[in-house]
Amino acid sequence: MLSFLNTNIIFFSIFIILAYFIWNKWISFHVRTNKNTPPSPQKLPIIGNLHQLGSSPHRTLQALSHKHGPLMLLHLGSVPMLVASSAEAAREIMKTHDLIFANRPKLSIPDTLLYGSKDITFSPYGEYWRQVKSIAIVHLLNSTRVQSFRQIRETEIALTIKMIENRCGSIIDLSEFLVSLTNNIICKVALGRTYSGIKFKGLLRRLMHVLGVFSFGNYIPKLSWIDRLSGLEDQARKVAKDFDDFLEGVVEEHVNNNRGVYDKSYEDQDLVDILLDVQRQNQTGFSLQRDTVKAVILNIFAAGTDTTFTSLEWTISELIRHPREMEKLRQEAIEIAQGRPMILESDLEKMQYLKAVIKESLRLHAPVPLLVPRESTQDVKLMGYDIPAGTQVIINASAIGRDPNLWEEPDAFKPERFLNNTIDYKGLHFELLPFGAGRRGCPGIQFAMVVNELALANVVYKFNLALPNGIKDEDLDMSETNGITVHKKLPLLVMATPRF
Repeated sequence: MLSFLNTNIIFFSIFIILAYFIWNKWISFHVRTNKNTPPSPQKLPIIGNLHQLGSSPHRTLQALSHKHGPLMLLHLGSVPMLVASSAEAAREIMKTHDLIFANRPKLSIPDTLLYGSKDITFSPYGEYWRQVKSIAIVHLLNSTRVQSFRQIRETEIALTIKMIENRCGSIIDLSEFLVSLTNNIICKVALGRTYSGIKFKGLLRRLMHVLGVFSFGNYIPKLSWIDRLSGLEDQARKVAKDFDDFLEGVVEEHVNNNRGVYDKSYEDQDLVDILLDVQRQNQTGFSLQRDTVKAVILNIFAAGTDTTFTSLEWTISELIRHPREMEKLRQEAIEIAQGRPMILESDLEKMQYLKAVIKESLRLHAPVPLLVPRESTQDVKLMGYDIPAGTQVIINASAIGRDPNLWEEPDAFKPERFLNNTIDYKGLHFELLPFGAGRRGCPGIQFAMVVNELALANVVYKFNLALPNGIKDEDLDMSETNGITVHKKLPLLVMATPRF
């Protein structure tokens, strides 16, 4: 009898456990299926929507958004990826729910290149990131500090103008001149002197190339062997080592030069000097380690050179294709300069058409068309959709810049649309987001844009530019490369004629 009772108790217990398990599964399924998730394209097993990204993801995702809406959910392997393609969606993510979406996903290649993501751009949201960004804003990229580098900018641009003058009458690779210009300015500002030369420029190109390569391991862990087989992991480690060797030498040189001497004038300090000074004083209680110093310098250096150069290249290319707009900008420069040999930084505030030209170029050619991914830290309701914690988020700045609901003739180059228009690129207007917005917006906007404005104003003021070999202006090839920063696929070759 006792045995019978025990058996019944056992079976009853098993029944209760199974019933609870089935009920719990049913509830979970019911809750899950009642979640209002954003629309999604059809996905494949294992790879999800990876096959739909194509060679130009920002263009492909823009096309998909026309079908599925401005907020859509993709699955890159096992990772849910929310794609925002409208100003309204971007505002919800980067303003209304900015704190929830302030985190960065952990990505293996930036982690390898940037000392475990100890930089500003890729470090996860938290106290470390707040401290590092605060140092950048307060000590490195504030208005007074940016202004202190004025002489460097004006001197380097004058040297570039002189080199172009010496090549007048022959075909000029203007892209190469612009790379050298931005590289030299950033080198002097960040490192104290120029590091030109093929080897150094090649190192920077390798860094940006590896950063832009898709890593299978981040999205399909079982296929991480592809990153090893393709050589991506080895490339990343090699670039990281080469850059670390270079930066270690730079920092050590500064330490030795400044040993016992901390009274450099404000204008004479470069960014390494400033970071080492912050490290020495340790006023905030935040310990600034050597790897953090190198990560921040590498971050500013790579981003400052690459995005500034590509913005200049696209803007000049658009002006060559649109002679009327080129002439209108030149006339503004002539009026402002009043016969002086160069446009100065003090002139830039008066050049409203110049600013309109650059805004229009950034609208059409966002340097980083897919902003650096974010990641949600908690469940959130977004435009009526349920977004779970741990969802990666991409803002398609390129699609927003060409949204026909926001812009008349969205694919046309029309700088006049920004005259008498308050829309700006500083993160307050979500129709124009080349530098992002919110907590994770780019802190170096002011520094980058003064270089852009000054260089563009002087090139247009000093030279007439034409395409070589009788190529018509409108036939200039505007094909794009693929990567984290989108460049012109072909270098900008021109014939330059001095105006005076």
